[in-house]
Amino acid sequence: MVLSRDEWTARREAHEQRADALTAEHRTRIGRGEKHPVWDFLFTYYAYKPAQLRRWHPGAGVELADAAERGTWRWYSPGSTPDAVVPDAQAFAREKPELASLVERMLRRTASRPGQFGCFGLHEWAMVYRAGEHRHPVPLRLGQAGTDAVVEAHDLRCTHFDAFRFFTPAAVPRNRASLTRDAQPLVEQPGCLHAGMDLYKWAMKLGPLVPGDLLLDAFELARDIRLLDMEAAPYDLSPWGVVPVPIETPEGKAEYVRRQRAFAERGAALRFALLSSWLGDDALRAA
Repeated sequence: MVLSRDEWTARREAHEQRADALTAEHRTRIGRGEKHPVWDFLFTYYAYKPAQLRRWHPGAGVELADAAERGTWRWYSPGSTPDAVVPDAQAFAREKPELASLVERMLRRTASRPGQFGCFGLHEWAMVYRAGEHRHPVPLRLGQAGTDAVVEAHDLRCTHFDAFRFFTPAAVPRNRASLTRDAQPLVEQPGCLHAGMDLYKWAMKLGPLVPGDLLLDAFELARDIRLLDMEAAPYDLSPWGVVPVPIETPEGKAEYVRRQRAFAERGAALRFALLSSWLGDDALRAA
C-alpha cells in the first residue's frame, strides 16, 4: 500500500485528535499536580507518555509518499520513490532481535492457549495479604482481616508474572504455581486481564510497525480492563466513583468472569491484528 501525502497526513491528524481525547483527563490532572489511583497506572506502569501515544505510524510495509521528514526515523527505510519511506519490519528485527523474538513468542504462544477464567482478580488481593503497609494509600473496603479471609477462602490461580511478583511473601506460596520471568511465555494465557492490557505494551514496543488505529485500540482495551481490575480489587475507591465488583460473592464472580471473557475476545482480535500488521497474514494463520 502507498499513501499519498494528503492521505497519510489526514490519517495522522485523525490519530492525533483521537489520542488527545483519550489522554485529555490525564493531562489535565498532571497540570494540576493531581494523582489518580486507577488511571495513572496507564502512564506509570506502562511508562509511555501521551506524546508517544499521539505519534502516528502507518504500520509495517505501508509506504508514505512525500515523507522526507521521516527519513531518519527509527525503523523507517527508503520507499520506492524519492522522499518516500516505509516502516521496515526487517530493520526492527536486525536492530532488536531479542525484543522481536520475545514479542512474537508472547503473542503467538498466548494466542495458542485457551483462556482461563477462574482467578477472579485475586491478584490484587494477594498484593495486600497480611500486609501492614500497602503499595497504594487507599483503604481496604473489607478491612485487613476481611481481605485476608477472602484470600484464604480461595485458590489463587494467577498466571501473570508481573502481577505475581507483587504478591506479599505470605501470598506467594498460596498461588497454584510459582511464576518466573523466564517462564512467562510458557504460561501466559488470553483470559488474564493483564495479558490483555500488555497488548498496549507490545504495540508500543513495535513502534512504527503498528498502525496508529491499532495502537489506540490496544490502549482503549488496556483502559477498559484497568477499570475492571480496580473494580474487583480490595480497595475502597468510592471517592473516585468506582463501584466495586464484589468478587467475594457469587454474583461478583459471575460479573467478573462475564466481563473477563469479553475482554479476552477483544484481546484475541488485537493479538492477531498485531501479528498480521507486523509480520503479515502468514503469521496470523500460523498463530
